Amino acid sequence: MRIGVLHGPNLNLLGERDPGRYGRRTLAEIDEALRIRAAELDAGVESFQSNHEGALVDHVQARSAELDGWLVNAAGLTHTSVALRDALEACGRPFVEVHLSNVHAREEFRRRSLLSDLAVGVVVGFRERSYLYGLEGLVRHLQESR
Repeated sequence: MRIGVLHGPNLNLLGERDPGRYGRRTLAEIDEALRIRAAELDAGVESFQSNHEGALVDHVQARSAELDGWLVNAAGLTHTSVALRDALEACGRPFVEVHLSNVHAREEFRRRSLLSDLAVGVVVGFRERSYLYGLEGLVRHLQESR
């Protein structure tokens, strides 16, 4: 089982950007924790981060045929990107939406996701553990769908 992990804009700054909200773990540390947990679940992960919407869309289109599902933290693009939504929908792979912070306890515009209604699940507010919980849920969903 192969899971793609999609990290959106500014997530490359994790560990230094607002650690009170997002935690002190770096993106590399989160990716390593995902690799370890995925191996325990008999799965593999491949991660991709970009600050550019088109690069994320291109990556989804290029990699989806080789993957069973996606773990997606679209960051600020969650609230604005119809293009990323359309790419995830068109790829035909299930995905779980994750966020480090509780987006529902933040600014009004962050409470609206263009992805959630397509996702098999949404995990928010557990900092880096949001990714791990999302991975576990996605793997379980994929196992039960077979």
